[in-house]
Amino acid sequence: MKSDNVKKGPERAPHRSLMIASGLTQEEMDRPLIGVVNSFNDIVPGHVHLNSITEAVKKGVLMAGGTPLEFPAIAVCDGIAMNHEGMKYSLVSRELIADSIEVMLRAHALDGVVMVPNCDKVVPGMLMAAARVNIPTIVISGGPMLAGRDTHGNPLDLTNVFEAVGTHKAGKMTDEELLDIELNACPSCGSCSGMFTANSMNCLTEAVGMALPGNGTVPAVYSKRILMAKKSGMKILDLVRDQVLPRDIINEKSIENALTMDNALGCSSNTVLHLTAIAHEAGVDFDLNLINEISAKTPYLCKLRPSGTLHMEDLDRVGGIMSVYNELDKKGLVHRDVPTVSGLTMGEQFENVPVRNHNVVASIDKPHANTGGLAILFGNIAPEGAVVKRSAVDESMLVHSGPAKVFDSEEEAINAIYGLKIQKGDVIVIRYEGPKGGPGMREMLSPTSAIAGIGLDKDVALITDGRFSGATRGASIGHVSPEAMEGGNIGLVQDGDIINIDMHKLTLNVDLSDEELEERRKNHKPKQTEATGYLAKYQKLVTSASKGAICTV
Repeated sequence: MKSDNVKKGPERAPHRSLMIASGLTQEEMDRPLIGVVNSFNDIVPGHVHLNSITEAVKKGVLMAGGTPLEFPAIAVCDGIAMNHEGMKYSLVSRELIADSIEVMLRAHALDGVVMVPNCDKVVPGMLMAAARVNIPTIVISGGPMLAGRDTHGNPLDLTNVFEAVGTHKAGKMTDEELLDIELNACPSCGSCSGMFTANSMNCLTEAVGMALPGNGTVPAVYSKRILMAKKSGMKILDLVRDQVLPRDIINEKSIENALTMDNALGCSSNTVLHLTAIAHEAGVDFDLNLINEISAKTPYLCKLRPSGTLHMEDLDRVGGIMSVYNELDKKGLVHRDVPTVSGLTMGEQFENVPVRNHNVVASIDKPHANTGGLAILFGNIAPEGAVVKRSAVDESMLVHSGPAKVFDSEEEAINAIYGLKIQKGDVIVIRYEGPKGGPGMREMLSPTSAIAGIGLDKDVALITDGRFSGATRGASIGHVSPEAMEGGNIGLVQDGDIINIDMHKLTLNVDLSDEELEERRKNHKPKQTEATGYLAKYQKLVTSASKGAICTV
């Protein structure tokens, strides 16, 4: 066992002495030592219940003959961090999570690890660490929140609250109506209830084979989640015994499976950043053009919030992720032979899990759209690409041309939107919010929700070198690369320039010639953002969004 490096032989007497000081018996030391990474805290609603998940995992490890050793990981709530300086720390937390787990696993020579994440950056951060350290690993997430209901019985989630703020600002909603939504949108613990970033990543963890079936969809408050945690704790001992490693599971085929699922579900645009980073850690080549190739042949099957009206509990009720794979397999769109942490191949897992209700997961023969939920756009504004959640864009906005309204920060844009200075047809440009320019590449749910709240989501587009929440809907195009601070052309755009968007042709251009852009560049000096503390370190190391905003030396 790997842990023999810290517990076998007379030369390891000091190590064993320290383990005895921690209360471990000789019998416990003789068993496989299993790390259990618990991202519990009292702040994040998706994580407040993770101690109960972790205790169930530890029971499973004990039942299967291992010794569970718990240690923590941080977690940021994107909703609470939104629209102030806190959001600069959201994406950057992904690297801290991956780095700290690497440190703990390698420093203590653990034999395997069970990872307990739930929210946006914690899931990819843990998967990055799993691929990097490459010891037997299984993921068991905290599960999605239940959807809320207003006093009229209409379904609610966090997106409704953000959009209600815009409606209230426009004078179209009373204080009492806003309070009703505020009090009822988030009725339980768990990751926010739509196909937002956290649930997208939890579904893709299952889709890539690193978690047991149900991990992405079983609600946080269901007893089935505890049972799954116990089974995950038991299963890690099988993975250790057979030495099934993350890089055996995360490979080119399983990444393609995950992208297929991503497009069928209409997942968050943030999955592009995270899958790119995970693939990098696993040593898998990842070209953004692959997303368009898979999207072109993958039907869009499941309209969950923010694209539709359904929530994660509805998907779970009809068969979850495995049922979607079952439907996709009817057209041969799934690599069936890839291994998973369950010990079965992906094909064996979904073989007998049909969709129970095609009102939730559309038939492969009658999809919501013939192409998938994500698209990568290229053009003179985004030579290295930009990302849009096409499934959440109104049909009328898939092709759009309009004058630019340019802002050098999210705050400037928010003030203009709330000040009703944005007109129908405008293309809002928010720059200097990229990985380096932010720094930290803030999510911008507030401006997109404000646009929707005042009723302009079918008339106004927004492009940025920053990024969007998975709860965003409308013609919101993010990750524009290269970013403004790195000299990208988005930094050369001026008020009134015509921006041309064509999501059918996958293009994003400003109506300027190469010569005009170069002439502007001669007199242009990108704004430099001052950063301190951890953000300053991150700013020096982070790469382009087109490369997953990973940190390299």
